[in-house]
Amino acid sequence: MDKRKRKTMLVIFGCIAAVLLAGIFLTKGEATHSESIQTVMRDAVLHDVNRINFFGFDSSPGLVSGYVTTVAIAIIAILIRVFMIPRFKMIPGRLQSIIEALVDTFDNMSINSGTESSGLLGAYIFAAGVYIFTGTMGELLGLQVIAANGNSVSLPAPLSDINGAIMMGCTSYLFIMLGGIMNNGPRGALLTLKEYSLPISMSFRLFGALLSGALVTELVYYYTELSFVLPVLVAVMFTCLHALIQAYVLTMLVSLFFGEVSKPKVRH
Repeated sequence: MDKRKRKTMLVIFGCIAAVLLAGIFLTKGEATHSESIQTVMRDAVLHDVNRINFFGFDSSPGLVSGYVTTVAIAIIAILIRVFMIPRFKMIPGRLQSIIEALVDTFDNMSINSGTESSGLLGAYIFAAGVYIFTGTMGELLGLQVIAANGNSVSLPAPLSDINGAIMMGCTSYLFIMLGGIMNNGPRGALLTLKEYSLPISMSFRLFGALLSGALVTELVYYYTELSFVLPVLVAVMFTCLHALIQAYVLTMLVSLFFGEVSKPKVRH
């Protein structure tokens, strides 16, 4: 890059920075909020203020987000099965390669667990990983709904609701127990029951990680002085990291424990 282009780029970035700083100082103190920061942060954790009337039921935004995520995944899966899989070729295209790489990742994870029920395990961790990733990334869409109190609410990640995180943790634990019973009978159930803290740890790991990103984003959006450019960077960074990390961690834990309780007892 020659000196002229470099100078032009510096001038452009300087102008952008000046405009942002001017916006921060000119709007300082002028923004009004219908809720205090304490109420916003509390509602991000408990979802007890901005409830949604969902088909006549007083529901948490996280529950509605969970339904939306499930329906979206089901529709995409049907479209892929009906329109794409019949057209797969021996030499895959770009989209086919992505789908095959995704399936192979979870397939290999289930096979490496050493269990004979690797097909069942692969199907579950694939579904769980896709749900966690899609639900978390869906937060970036900023889908707005009207709460029962009239406020506009952005749908959060489904697992940022403690009830959704507990359900995912307990479902994964019961699936691990099912694998133990299928492969080892009562002994598999006893091996699973020994890990009694597993559903708690999985639930609160999901909840804590996703909630921390939501709280930081809410805090940044609330204050006008921080509401220029920074929210975009924070939201994208936290959301992408949590979507990838939490999907990987839960599927890895399920594969690990499923393999442990499913392996037959070695007799000497």
